[in-house]
Amino acid sequence: MKDVVVKYVAKKPKLNSPIFIEGLPGIGNVGKLAAQHLIEELNAKKFVEIYCKDFPPQVFINRDGTIKLVNNELYYWKAKKKGQKDLIILTGDYQGLSSEGQYELSDRILDIVEALGAKQIFTLGGYGLGREIEKPRVLGAATNRDLVKKLKKYGVVFRENEPGGGIIGASGLLIGLGKLRGMEGACFMGETPGYLVDPRSAEVVLRILTKILNIDISFNELQRKAEEIEYIADQLKELESLSKKGEERKDIDYIG
Repeated sequence: MKDVVVKYVAKKPKLNSPIFIEGLPGIGNVGKLAAQHLIEELNAKKFVEIYCKDFPPQVFINRDGTIKLVNNELYYWKAKKKGQKDLIILTGDYQGLSSEGQYELSDRILDIVEALGAKQIFTLGGYGLGREIEKPRVLGAATNRDLVKKLKKYGVVFRENEPGGGIIGASGLLIGLGKLRGMEGACFMGETPGYLVDPRSAEVVLRILTKILNIDISFNELQRKAEEIEYIADQLKELESLSKKGEERKDIDYIG
């Protein structure tokens, strides 16, 4: 097997200056949740599967007992009305495990989307704060100042040196390498605690993205998932509280 294998599972689409959107697993799984929801709501069509030696040596087992080698996938959607643009959406099971693999994979993906006419990139991810957030913001980083000004009007927050460590992984690398190719791009990062899957943050990111794209979709499924996660989080807090009370009782038993 080559380092990166690109398999076309459908005819290469003819697209008109599509916007390339990335949503891979990461902090809070925000990017993947957002991209997957967008794919499902738009009924986007898969046309490429990407396999890479830098992914974990793993297959998933489907419900029918068959296997699926871990991969990344590209979907496309054609604009339905004036004011919209064609889209290419990337999602997948994993990001590359090494720096070398991340660079090679990102470069190969950019080759594909650039050949299809993409000149603009939006990457989606999470910004982990390590604490609970009532109203998550969407932080941004862009390839030029004009785009920063434009995105601020949609509610994207730009702060100096935030996130402090920069953007690690595909969300940063794709817009960084894209800029070297003359492509315009921005990364949208939804604030998230970071320790649980966060559909609520994915919804906030996706609401801004769909406004920019002039696309109307339902958020009901993301909201349902958010309620499930919040219920699980509440149950975990309750168990932790009961555990602490149990420890306190044990300490009292040993006093005197």
